[in-house]
Amino acid sequence: MAARPAARLLDTAAAGSAADLRAQGDPTRIDAVDRALPQTQCTRCGYPDCRSYAQAIADGRAAINRCPPGGEEGIARLASITGAAVQALDESRGLEAPRRLAVIDEAGCIGCTLCLPACPVDCIIGGPKAMHTVIDALCTGCELCLPACPVDCISLVDVTGERTGWAAWSLPQADEARARYRFHQFRLQRDRSERNERLETRALTLRPLDVAPTPTETTATSSVTEAAVPDRRRAVIEAAMARARAARLP
Repeated sequence: MAARPAARLLDTAAAGSAADLRAQGDPTRIDAVDRALPQTQCTRCGYPDCRSYAQAIADGRAAINRCPPGGEEGIARLASITGAAVQALDESRGLEAPRRLAVIDEAGCIGCTLCLPACPVDCIIGGPKAMHTVIDALCTGCELCLPACPVDCISLVDVTGERTGWAAWSLPQADEARARYRFHQFRLQRDRSERNERLETRALTLRPLDVAPTPTETTATSSVTEAAVPDRRRAVIEAAMARARAARLP
């Protein structure tokens, strides 16, 4: 008779382990964790985006205290979802702070467009050699545009006073940021595909008509042509930076 309770305990433990395994990679669980993150896409957690961090938390591979934009309230939400203990924010990832917006110095902007792909929610608008600007309502304050700017004409300003973390952010804003990030990812992939197609088409048109390219030759020509494009762009940017520095001299 004494063996039966022990057997029941083993059965219960086995069932719990199976449930834990099923939870790992469960899209529903990942979605729940993802909704508890503010969707700034700032990468301060150490993951490439909020969804990747959510999956790591759901799989038990990451602690719940690595999101400074979510702050103390965010940690409490994640603890409620995952069953993990509430922890203090890991300050090596940053501090909980008011929401910040990027501001571009119009006089200093050289129109290099390097900040455009860096913005995860496409809230910066502008064109080559034209002044850029930030759509305030869409900016998540991720700070990823700062290192992308070669002339340091982007700064950050606090816009929520003493309100920090989720008190400075809302679920509708997070939902919009998530949707815009997904489109940003789609747009970048689409642009890369279209650019590669254009380069390949151009490479083919530059060949003698009576010579049929082999697959190896096509790949090599495309790679050389594609490598030349960043070089030309870098030269244009360096020239613009030189003009900007010269304009600042007395």
